[in-house]
Amino acid sequence: MLKKILINLFIGIIIVSNAHCARIKDLAAIKGIRSNQLTGYGLIVGLNGTGDKDGVSFTKQALANMMEKMNIFIDKNGLKVKNVAAVIVTANIPPFARIGDKIDVLVSSLGDAKSLKGGTLLITPLKGIDGRVYALANGPVALAMPSGAGDRDSHLQVGRIANGASVEQEIAFKLDGKRKLILSLFRPDFTTAKRMTDTINASIGEGVAKTIDASALSLRVPDNMWQKNVAEFIADIETLSVIPDTIAKIVINEKTGTVVIGSDVTISSVAIAHGDLSVTINEDPEDEKKASVMNLPGTSTIGDLVRGLNSLGVKPRDLISILQSIKAAGALQAELVII
Repeated sequence: MLKKILINLFIGIIIVSNAHCARIKDLAAIKGIRSNQLTGYGLIVGLNGTGDKDGVSFTKQALANMMEKMNIFIDKNGLKVKNVAAVIVTANIPPFARIGDKIDVLVSSLGDAKSLKGGTLLITPLKGIDGRVYALANGPVALAMPSGAGDRDSHLQVGRIANGASVEQEIAFKLDGKRKLILSLFRPDFTTAKRMTDTINASIGEGVAKTIDASALSLRVPDNMWQKNVAEFIADIETLSVIPDTIAKIVINEKTGTVVIGSDVTISSVAIAHGDLSVTINEDPEDEKKASVMNLPGTSTIGDLVRGLNSLGVKPRDLISILQSIKAAGALQAELVII
């Protein structure tokens, strides 16, 4: 059986090939082992007249409070400084971070500062959702400015400080002694979860893993490992490889004309007319001599269709319309995502 395609335009697309083996550590993570968000209120000083204006009262209040801690007592109403800006400081503390470890921080202006360029963040306590201080941040602020861009072309109210915070308190998480763990998939999928279960049981031992649902596996730590070697047990599982399964999907960005197509996407018999463009896909073998006709085997995917359209000069905008029409007709066996 052959499929006939009649077309006369050009396409620019990305076709995603079939999935290959991936490590379990790239597909899932142990439940509870995650980073935690920290936040704090700080002051950036040393700005070249680009700080908060006089109307931002909380900046002056924070500056006055800081000066009082240094035994310098001043009236906040008398403060008129343009080289200080109030900021919110955020950071992620990774799992198992130890005291003294360094983490990156992000600073974002709270007031009406024009720019944080050239400023220095004063020591700022970073707290978790529980209100406890887990890190201290300070240091010179670096703005993310594209190469060759001027101040007008950059976002000057947000900056980063690489290794700008020092961990002062550890988040307790004990592995040894745990008899059961939950392996949580980043992208829930029943097929992928079952493949993980089969791979783990075949490698570590029968009954070690059990599929809970599309997003999680239950892991039973072997008797010889749960007291002292749970970390090694997790490491052995993370290095195992499986072939992740994905649903057939087409992602379209209408603004840029970008089309990303999974290779498993298939199409049924359908005929489309789009302006001066004509597309016919059927299961009847038929020989054609025209330059705009391309024959494909009956098992062809939409990737084969797109490659054929590409060789004939179909534009991305026309491809988007074609795919939307095929989906509306019920002949496209895939999820169509438009962003």
